[in-house]
Amino acid sequence: MTGTLPDDPHFGQPIRHAGARLADARVAVVMVHGRGAAAEGILTLAPALTAGMPDGADDVAFLAPQAAGGTWYPYSFLAPLADNEPGLSSGLRAIGRVLDAAAAAGVPAARTVLLGFSQGACLATEYAARHARRYGGVAALSGGVIGPEGTPRGYAGALDGTPVFLGCDDADPHIPAARVRESALVLEALRGDVVMRLYRGVGHAVIADELAAVRAMLAAARSGTVHAGTAWLHSPGATGA
Repeated sequence: MTGTLPDDPHFGQPIRHAGARLADARVAVVMVHGRGAAAEGILTLAPALTAGMPDGADDVAFLAPQAAGGTWYPYSFLAPLADNEPGLSSGLRAIGRVLDAAAAAGVPAARTVLLGFSQGACLATEYAARHARRYGGVAALSGGVIGPEGTPRGYAGALDGTPVFLGCDDADPHIPAARVRESALVLEALRGDVVMRLYRGVGHAVIADELAAVRAMLAAARSGTVHAGTAWLHSPGATGA
């Protein structure tokens, strides 16, 4: 049924996998690729996210849904929401299906990290805001909440202390720094434990400091420890954080 539902273009697309079998996993990472990319590409970050962790993090499953045609929605994430339909809603449902699969295998949202890069970071951030609950973490690498300036942000629910990391170049050509700051405020209002870092001169890319922050988030999710403030950045096993 791949590609046969015009109102749900990402339905039936594959979910790629790395790391532990989901049935054996304690923690899952849902990895959402960027525009024009592929699930296999973002999965190449998996080794860097577990580097130096005790026992090789052999209980972490990495799951990456694939967008139809490599693109989750057609226009900028700053475009009117209706202009990016049905891809936007379909992409959000794709993330939900991966989370449902993880939960069915015994890995709840509280031990699942949502991670995205670029367009995937925007989709993951918007999903977390619209479906706020306790997650193992939310990591937006060059992204933010979706919609034009002035979009209502009265999201329901609460992140209940979920570790959140937002990283982006302060002059990223695709992601305005103002939107990253707004996203941090939105997720803080939903009671996320937010760390935002705006870098200078790194470009539209994933950098080592961001990977270190995500490793810390992943270490906290594996330990099952609920930290106060931003102490998750210094969890045991979070090398380089």
